[in-house]
Amino acid sequence: MGSAPRPPPSLDLVQRVTNAALAYTLTRLQVLERIPGNPIGVATRLFDGGAALMAQHLSSPSFNCAVGLRAGQADQIQPLVEWYRARGLPGAFEIAAGNHDPDLGRELARLGYFQSGFHAALIGEPGSNAALPSPISVDTVASAIDMEDFLTAYVAGWEIPEALQDQFKANVRPWLREPGWSLYLARVDGKPAATAILFVHSGVAYLADSATDPAFRKCGLHTALLRRRLNDASAAGVDFVCSGADFLSASHRNMERVGMRLLFLRAVWTPLATPAVAE
Repeated sequence: MGSAPRPPPSLDLVQRVTNAALAYTLTRLQVLERIPGNPIGVATRLFDGGAALMAQHLSSPSFNCAVGLRAGQADQIQPLVEWYRARGLPGAFEIAAGNHDPDLGRELARLGYFQSGFHAALIGEPGSNAALPSPISVDTVASAIDMEDFLTAYVAGWEIPEALQDQFKANVRPWLREPGWSLYLARVDGKPAATAILFVHSGVAYLADSATDPAFRKCGLHTALLRRRLNDASAAGVDFVCSGADFLSASHRNMERVGMRLLFLRAVWTPLATPAVAE
C-alpha cells in the first residue's frame, strides 16, 4: 500500500464512505429504472445525508433500505416506514456508528424494528504491488464479448437461478457503459471465474460487488481482484478506497489482508414481522 499517513477516523470520512456506497447503489437502481415501464418498481426518496431505496419487485435487502440517517433525524423514520409498508415492503434501515443517537433507536423500536445485524465499512489507501498467482489473470471488461464472459462468472458467483439468468443479464448489460464504473473479470487458466467493480465518485474509489464462481473459490480470486482495483484506484488519483462486507466474513478478512482497515460498522435494523401486502 502507499506510504502516506492514514487519516484518523472522523465523521467526515464516515459520510464520504456512506456517500460513495450510496451513489453506487443509486446508479445500479437507475440502470434498472431505465427499463421501459420500470417493471422492477424502482423508486427513491432523498433526505439530508442519505436516501431511502426501493426496488419493489426485487427481494434484495440492499435495494429496499434507507441509508444515511443521522442524529436529529428521528422524525424522518415514520414517513419512510409508511412509504415502504404502503407497498407491502418491510424496508430496512442502516445507521453508521458515529451517526446513531438514542432517539433513532427508540423510534425504530417503537415502529417494530430491531437491530438484526452489522455490516462492516472498510477504508484503505490506493496502490498495491503484489503479483498475481500465475494461473490467475485479471482484466478490465472492454467489449461486448468480454461482457458476456463477465456475466457468465457473475451469475455463477451470485448463484442466480438459471431461469432468471437471461433476464438478469439483459437488465445489467448497460453496466459496461456506466460513467465512473470499471468492470473486472478474473480468469483461471483462461476460464471466466470471478468478477468485481470499481466505482469512482467524488474522489473516492468504492470496491463493489465481487463474486466468484463456486467452482473457483479458495483460489485467491477475491484478493486478486482487490489488488487490481487498488492499483487502478491509485492511477485514478482518488483520496482513498473503501468497501463493505459482512463483519468478519471472508471478504472482510481479505480486505484486511491487503491493508484495508475497519472504519465503522453499520447497524442494520429490520422489522420484527413482515407487513401485509397493501391492497
